Parts: sequence; C-alpha cells; structure tokens
Amino acid sequence: MPLPGPEGPVGRRSFLNWVLGTWAGGVLAAIGFPVIRYLTPPDVPESTTRFASGGQASTLLPNTFRIVPFGANPAIIVRQASGDLKAMSATCTHLSCTVQYRGDLGQIWCACHNGRYDLNGRNIAGPPPRPLESYDVSTRNDEIVISRRA
Repeated sequence: MPLPGPEGPVGRRSFLNWVLGTWAGGVLAAIGFPVIRYLTPPDVPESTTRFASGGQASTLLPNTFRIVPFGANPAIIVRQASGDLKAMSATCTHLSCTVQYRGDLGQIWCACHNGRYDLNGRNIAGPPPRPLESYDVSTRNDEIVISRRA
C-alpha cells in the first residue's frame, strides 16, 4: 500500500530510492570531508619569533655546528676555527632540506643535492637558487642568542 505524501501517495520504490540516496550522500560526505581536509594545507601564520637561544657557547667547540629551533624553521649556528659565531637559516633554499656544516670544506652543505653555501649564507655551488637567511648572533653570560635582522 503506498504511503501518503504531500502530492499524493509515495511508492515503496521511490521511498527506498530516497533512503539509499540519502545514505550514499552521507557516506560520500563522511569519506570526502577528511580527504579534502587532508589535501588542503592549514593556514599557519608566519612565526613572529625574533630571538632564540642557541645553547651554551662554551659547549660549541671550534669548527663545529649546532642546529636549533628558530620559529617555524631550524637555524644553524657555526663556530668557525677562529672562534667567531655565524647563524643562519638551516633550511636549504632549493628543496627545504636541513643543511649542515662541513668543517673539512669550511662550508654549509646540503646533502640532498650537494648544494653549498659559504659561511655568510651565499650559495656558491649546486642547485640552491638563493642565499640562506642570515641571523645576528651574540653571547650573553655564555648563552648564544640569535635574532632576525631588522
């Protein structure tokens, strides 16, 4: 027996089509929403970090380096053989790999595609398209402090 509706009786077949269509739409929404959220990058504002600690200066030996967090990206602090400290972004400008200091070459080196930078952050070899961002570095009571340049 057909069910009564606003425009007359509703048949069993149209009712089942409506139920199955609603169910299929719900399943697609339950699967599609997380997939779309996964594929859409989050809107993360740029970090406003101006200063960061680089650890104790006395533990950073000459001709060595240290990677430290600095806002959303890491920073590299290098103590040269002369004892001078240099700080710059530790993210390669080619494909965003983390760089490291090669004491034998006296250069910043990216292992991903053999990119090389001098100790001022200028790209000197390999595929990096631009220099690393340089930071100011100072020591206060044996604490290394790095800051963005104004």
